[in-house]
Amino acid sequence: MHAREIRKGIEVIATVHWERRLFDSLIPLPDGTSYNAYLVKGSKGTALLDTTDPVLSNELLEQLQGVEQIDYVVSHHSEQDHSGTIPMVLARYPNAKLLCSSKAEDLLHTHLGVATDRMRVVENGESVSLGDKTLQFVYTPWVHWPETMVTYIPEGKCLFSCDFFGSHLATTDLYVTDKARVYEAAKRYYAEIMMPFRNVIQKNLKKIEEYPFEVIAPSHGPVYDDPAFIVDAYKDWVSPTMKNEVVLPYISMHGSTERMAKHLIDALAREGVTVHAFDLAVTDIGKLAIALVDAATLIVGTPTVHVGPHPAVYYAAHLANLLRPKLKYAAIVGSYGWSSKAIEQIAALIPNLKVEVLGTVLQKGLPDADTFTKLDELAKAVAEAHRADPSVEKE
Repeated sequence: MHAREIRKGIEVIATVHWERRLFDSLIPLPDGTSYNAYLVKGSKGTALLDTTDPVLSNELLEQLQGVEQIDYVVSHHSEQDHSGTIPMVLARYPNAKLLCSSKAEDLLHTHLGVATDRMRVVENGESVSLGDKTLQFVYTPWVHWPETMVTYIPEGKCLFSCDFFGSHLATTDLYVTDKARVYEAAKRYYAEIMMPFRNVIQKNLKKIEEYPFEVIAPSHGPVYDDPAFIVDAYKDWVSPTMKNEVVLPYISMHGSTERMAKHLIDALAREGVTVHAFDLAVTDIGKLAIALVDAATLIVGTPTVHVGPHPAVYYAAHLANLLRPKLKYAAIVGSYGWSSKAIEQIAALIPNLKVEVLGTVLQKGLPDADTFTKLDELAKAVAEAHRADPSVEKE
């Protein structure tokens, strides 16, 4: 993608990865992604903020062909999708210094082989002058690695946020034009990457409020020329407030667990509770992560495989445990053939979730009338817990 100006002397060079469908061999990318580098031309110096994934390094380097000198390269985050092309940029510009946070220096050396004499550590709050433009550095640890930072340019009122506020979205749009599409992509990004660090992100949101930015320029997805749109979304996502919602991941082998799950879905709906159900045999795991951002309750449905839960349920429960959503309640339903320890094993998989267990319903074979009555009672217990909890939004 050709370089495009977002402020006088500030250009974004977006390398768009249209065809990428998996990130870190883990995260689904249904809409591809992009890696944004920013070229800042001051009256006395030039800086390149971030680079691109090495797979697309040629596209970035082609856009830099007419740039005779770069004085500084800034690494906001050491991961390869942002910093992987830094060694090639430093080779092209032998006088350039790599600016990074104190904790990034070791990571850039060990992960990318950057020589320490090419690096200069900048401290939290430090500024570097480019003449008529200033780079101000703000440490934002755990967004989402310990060494991450952002850059603010007061002369352009631009905040360069790297992964913070990013969205995995392949697009030719320079700015956000379809807010609904970007909102979902950014929420998916937050759910899969940022949610485990929710409490730290609250602190980092307060840090950046000190800077009067008019533009947020992330390293994935389009630029925000209405920054309140994404900042307000983040404030909502990291807040302790939950919605009157249940996330119900389940899988079924011979139909028993599926019957229980579908009965429970209907029972919860009758109680006025919104349900996000996911058949783990076909689910986009990113959609499940998105649903976990706001929900008050997680209910897991599983058949029994060799006395324990289905392997797909192991994966989903482990994922929920890693993401640490702001859930308050949980329940487990399932079925078995002759014996089961699925409930105990699922409970052991989610120690990070500080939840109150509202009930368990375990059925031998096909569910019967008694089973359905227990599921109805579980739905009522969930609804009552939500109604009594002041942190759950009321209609």
